[in-house]
Amino acid sequence: QVQLVESGGGLVQAGGSLRLSCAASGRTFSSYGMGWFRQAPGKEREFVTAISWSGGWISYADSVKGRFTISRDNAKNTVYLQMNSLKPEDTAVYYCAAGTPSRFTATIPDRYDYWGQGTQVTVSS
Repeated sequence: QVQLVESGGGLVQAGGSLRLSCAASGRTFSSYGMGWFRQAPGKEREFVTAISWSGGWISYADSVKGRFTISRDNAKNTVYLQMNSLKPEDTAVYYCAAGTPSRFTATIPDRYDYWGQGTQVTVSS
């Protein structure tokens, strides 16, 4: 069992930066791939980025490539999402997730077994 708690969301102006954290409980954190998804009002949950258990592969949605960076610290049971050059269209609730996706299935929510409660990110224009 893994419990995930996101933090670091907030209100930021366009062009600004935020760093989200996702703290995991459980001793098996290092064996899970981790992903970030987001959901804007009236829209479906969409993939943002994911990282393998070892960091051996990383995947990004085209919409965030070059602006967002995912990283993990297995010693701290934490995964991070550094978000730079934020745009109003990045406004959403951001969720972290743990599972066993491959680099080819990382975009599929059903590949993740555990989800956090989400943290709101609002980017003003």
